[in-house]
Amino acid sequence: MNAPATTAVESDVAVECVAVQKSFDGTPVLKSIDLSVPHGQVMCVIGPSGSGKSTFLRCINHLERIDGGLLRVAGEMVGYREHKGRLHELRHHEIARRRADIGMVFQSFNLFPHLTVLENIIEAPMAVRKNQRDDAVADARRLLDKVGLTGREDAYPRMLSGGQQQRVAIARALAMRPKLMLFDEPTSALDPELVGEVLSVMKELAAEGMTMIVVTHELGFAREVADTVVFMDGGYIVEQGAPAEMFANPQTERCRDFLGKVL
Repeated sequence: MNAPATTAVESDVAVECVAVQKSFDGTPVLKSIDLSVPHGQVMCVIGPSGSGKSTFLRCINHLERIDGGLLRVAGEMVGYREHKGRLHELRHHEIARRRADIGMVFQSFNLFPHLTVLENIIEAPMAVRKNQRDDAVADARRLLDKVGLTGREDAYPRMLSGGQQQRVAIARALAMRPKLMLFDEPTSALDPELVGEVLSVMKELAAEGMTMIVVTHELGFAREVADTVVFMDGGYIVEQGAPAEMFANPQTERCRDFLGKVL
């Protein structure tokens, strides 16, 4: 892939996207995405199903390869290096090293079913960060307390509610001490009465200054927590702005139509 012109990245930018493109089997899914997320801010991405929201999130940590443009996290391209004007994909271990600074929480929890809660949380810090087991266990216990699951260290995922499993997934991501957290519709698979317990953990992270990009249908959360709301449709960023402005006075007809149906 030809590399676009690169410029110095300002120190306050956690994520920078310039003309990012992605297609599947020739069908464009992301069409020239441009945005930046400052350190310590929360960006919520909203929009109809199929608009490219989850694909965009997966491109940030190189779970999907971009087909064009430039994507940096904390000043570094996650999956590529530039050489003589072209982008070359990094080796797997180099991608894993850069990806270690990006936590991701999926819709479907993705916990290892054969491991206990504690084992799920300490696996990556020990394998990737090379943390000592005692240190990893101590950190895991601290994180379980943070997400309200003290005492569930020896439980298996099947013994937990969906909300509890998602809180374990958040603790597992935090155990890597990431610089950025990505959430891909983290409450969409939960029963309605369990949504609040997950959102409360996310609100606490935001209050602590964690940089977060959240794909969500929880517009109340976006209104309350987000610094910026991005509305996507058809692979484009149609509109973005502060939540109070976006929800009270959307500037585009497409955004007005969407919000009119879901608010």
